[in-house]
Amino acid sequence: MDKALLIQLGGSITAVALLVAFAAWLGVARATPPLDAVSAKALLELEFPDHKPDAVWIAADGAALIAREGALALVVYRRGDGYVARDLPWRTIAGLKPTNGRLTLRLSDARPVFAVNDDAWPPKELA
Repeated sequence: MDKALLIQLGGSITAVALLVAFAAWLGVARATPPLDAVSAKALLELEFPDHKPDAVWIAADGAALIAREGALALVVYRRGDGYVARDLPWRTIAGLKPTNGRLTLRLSDARPVFAVNDDAWPPKELA
């Protein structure tokens, strides 16, 4: 190999390494702040614009919420650096049993876990 080919190969390796590092840096998830009453209301309005929930419960760790609108449960939980929204029958949510301060919901594509303050479910604001 001559000197020019080695220089070109070194430059290409350096450029590819910089592009990979830049792509990895862009892929770093940003921290998602915990939900509070204001952000929960805004998130519900964004995800479920046609629904007006009667009551809203925010998980103890602020990573999820469950809202009730009659016989419908509106569920929003953190997944990665964003939130996932689902609407389910209320009886599915009401039938859950918390263990060790955690409430696990079994969906077809995920198993979100909600932090509860105690093992009494559903909480009085949703009942």
